[in-house]
Amino acid sequence: MLSPEAVLSPRVSAAIERAFGPDFQDADPVLRPSQYADVQVNAALALAQRLGLRPREVAERIVVHLEVDDVCDRVEVSGPGFLNLTIGDGWVSAQTTAMAADPRLGVPVEDALTVPIDYSAPNVAKEMHVGHLRTTVVGDALARTLEHLGHRVVRQNHIGDWGTPFGMLLEHLLEVGEESPEARLVETDPNAFYQAARTRFDADEAFATRARARVVALQAGDPHSLEVWRRLVGLSKHYFNAIYARLGISLADDDLAGESTYDDDLAAVCDELTQAGIAVESEGALCVFLDGYTGREGRPQPLIIRKSDGGYGYATSDLATVRHRVRTLGADRMLYVIGAPQALHLEMVWATARKAGWLPPEVETVHVRIGNVLGDDRKILRTRSGAPLRLMALLDEAVAAARAVLDEHRPELDEATRTAVAPQVAMAAVKYADLSVAHDSEYVFDLARMVAPTGNTGPYIQYATARIRSIFRNAGVHPDDATTAVPVDVVEPAERVLALALLELGPVVTAVGLHLEPHRLCGYLFGLAQAFSQFYEHCPVLKAEDERVRASRLALCATTLRVLVTGLDLLGIEAPERM
Repeated sequence: MLSPEAVLSPRVSAAIERAFGPDFQDADPVLRPSQYADVQVNAALALAQRLGLRPREVAERIVVHLEVDDVCDRVEVSGPGFLNLTIGDGWVSAQTTAMAADPRLGVPVEDALTVPIDYSAPNVAKEMHVGHLRTTVVGDALARTLEHLGHRVVRQNHIGDWGTPFGMLLEHLLEVGEESPEARLVETDPNAFYQAARTRFDADEAFATRARARVVALQAGDPHSLEVWRRLVGLSKHYFNAIYARLGISLADDDLAGESTYDDDLAAVCDELTQAGIAVESEGALCVFLDGYTGREGRPQPLIIRKSDGGYGYATSDLATVRHRVRTLGADRMLYVIGAPQALHLEMVWATARKAGWLPPEVETVHVRIGNVLGDDRKILRTRSGAPLRLMALLDEAVAAARAVLDEHRPELDEATRTAVAPQVAMAAVKYADLSVAHDSEYVFDLARMVAPTGNTGPYIQYATARIRSIFRNAGVHPDDATTAVPVDVVEPAERVLALALLELGPVVTAVGLHLEPHRLCGYLFGLAQAFSQFYEHCPVLKAEDERVRASRLALCATTLRVLVTGLDLLGIEAPERM
């Protein structure tokens, strides 16, 4: 099955070429929604100046060559040169019937690319805070969507698990004992463990001396230090996984690809860049200077790959990461779902990798820029003390807010159901609010709005799925059995609007995969839920006038349910059976 735009766009393009010659074979048909028809063609306005004709005359000549009788019931030229196309009910019915029988609901399987996605990236022995929310949620939605489109997604959780602070952390872990309550803070309150280690480091010179020696031993491969380090990382994994489980994030231990992964490659990165003449010594550091990158006062901006003390920084491990993802993972397209302020750093890393030949021209690199989460004051969301807001505490607040809404609006639900559903609603609220805005923009974190069962929220879309499931419980029919019972007959206006909305799933999911913008899918699902609400209000299902109409509308309901559940799943959101 095809969406109206997918079938009409090439036909309008062909009509333009037939009307005005081969020079116009690539002309944009400019299809847009219209309040006067299903599709409006605005190409005439864009072509008129080029052709030296009036837009209306251009539109009329396009109509002469337009072959859409099998799709459209009405084709009209209106205004100064708009071309309005009204899709036939028979075509809509046939396409919707085909969609109902399609296991993939019209979503294509694309030619598979290997796509490593770098997202989440918390630090070992540190609390995940609200700043980690967006990279985790957006990255996961993109991973799910690209996999659904047939691509080989390689999740890369580039955690901070190496470097100078680990001498301090390991020494503190050894001091308190690995089985002590203090050690368990790494799993439950990582910031408390980190701050305790920092306090000892700052106050006790003997401890600080041991910590510095521990760093040297760790980086030299001392077996005991490495073993303690592995235990510290293991404790942090438990904490990460607790967060991911609550949020429904599809990251696992096998997806961890932290800074330590590339430690053995860092010297080779520096050596290869030096031998190629790309990296040079500057003030004791090994740097790369790229054309077009300048800092203050127009001085060349260095990418430091080895510090003057011989240590390595983020640029070194990021270059090793690029090389690994191309050479070992076979990347065709690499996505970095990280904060917008990292744009310059990434550009310089990629430019260096391309200059070194590690990043071929055919491999696409994309910075999926992540904007900030703001508080009511429109500043970065923090606690009253000014500290970053702990992500676990934020999720706890969301569950409490969702439970309060369920208690108020659905008191008839039994206690067990409300207890089970509240976390599902809470995570939907938090994730949808994040995903429904452009990933590179900021948004205000407003729990009251997020958990509301009305408006453009995750709970509103969840409620639409629960309402449809209620219809099938009352009908005594399983949704899977309804889609193949009879063809879908689109007769009433509300049926037609809903059916046309359903047919847009494939193009929307394709667009999300191409442009890496999950908010497109959120907007689609909200519009579909609204269309279903109007359908439900105006078109009786269980009390339809005859059995054929009843069966057709049940099929329409079942298809809508599948589309909503599929869309929510691509966003990483659950759809409760009852709400």
